[in-house]
Amino acid sequence: MPRWISFAAFLAEAERAPRDGARQTLVDELLEERTRWPWIEGGKATFIYNSVGVKHGVALNMDSVKGDPPLVAMTNLHGTSLWYITRPFAEDDLLDYLIAVDDPMTPLAQERDILGRISTHWRVDPANPLRMHTTQQDVSVLQMGRARPFTDWLVLRSVPHGRVTEFSFDSLQLGYKGRKLWVYAPPGYEQSGLAYPLLILQDGQWMSGPLQVPFIADALIKHGRLKPLVIAMLQSGTPEERDREYVSNDKHYASTLLELLPFVQTRYQIDSTQIGIGGVSAGAIAAAHAVLKNPAVFNSLMLISPPLGKGSDDALLSQYSERFESAPVLPSRVFQSVGRYEAKARFVKPAQALHDIFLRRLGEGSRYTEIGSGHGLVAFRSILPEALAWVFPV
Repeated sequence: MPRWISFAAFLAEAERAPRDGARQTLVDELLEERTRWPWIEGGKATFIYNSVGVKHGVALNMDSVKGDPPLVAMTNLHGTSLWYITRPFAEDDLLDYLIAVDDPMTPLAQERDILGRISTHWRVDPANPLRMHTTQQDVSVLQMGRARPFTDWLVLRSVPHGRVTEFSFDSLQLGYKGRKLWVYAPPGYEQSGLAYPLLILQDGQWMSGPLQVPFIADALIKHGRLKPLVIAMLQSGTPEERDREYVSNDKHYASTLLELLPFVQTRYQIDSTQIGIGGVSAGAIAAAHAVLKNPAVFNSLMLISPPLGKGSDDALLSQYSERFESAPVLPSRVFQSVGRYEAKARFVKPAQALHDIFLRRLGEGSRYTEIGSGHGLVAFRSILPEALAWVFPV
């Protein structure tokens, strides 16, 4: 039976103890008893950081923290190496976060070397094994009691796996060569002799990597939630190229239609009557633009956290609601999601307005979900199983 039934109970006992080492002994006992953090109690969570090397302070960084910098200071239990903070959360929150150690706490807007500051001071939570691994920055994950599952789809060993083939892809329309294209074929594809639906996803380096789309598809197909399909995942360029190519760019649409689609169709057996397209963030904008340009080709659409409101390129992006409202034809199935902690003017309010249009025009062909997350890969991976199952259901 645990010694402490709550963190508050531990804290009360520790604060009554003298600072001559007895407090640190209690800390050591707590960490021996509870090895997995944060400590979630109903609608609140307690984060800790335990280190004797802290010079200035420790803080928590996550999407639900507003301000610049987006950090909230943790408290040191005097006379010990323990830093802690308890905060309220919604019971379905699923949030990525980092621990900032000895951060200067100055505004990021004035920071000349943001990446250097993050790599020096911000780190994953050593007390929390639930993490998201990426090539840029690993993050820790807070999963409240009623949050969406955050599964590591790679470890599902009993699931038959499809095959992912990597190609090199060139685009005359956009003027680049040698980007990677990953194409997923479902289990049994080679032996079936059938033509398969095709889903085109932007940001292929995320989709085939940390977002684990091929492994999600394997599991959904096995359990009868997703129609067996081919998925093409094309690498995006640099951040500057990505924004330029993805935001209402007719050349990107032309590259998708005239270069990428034929490339896949000549190598895979594709049912041309079942082609979908989707993306996350700006990649969702590229997908929406392609659908609006040619709804006869793309009959399903996946929009995960598109930035449709106030901010960069807002003059172009604010037009999407009107474009969908006035489009003579829409895809037969649309999946749309947004995170509760994303910027309201940039993401949440435009998403709600667009949902009203889809609901009115498509009825049961439209699915809309608000999740207890911010804008990041943790949120995107948590919603992808529902998104995939919706756009190509069995």
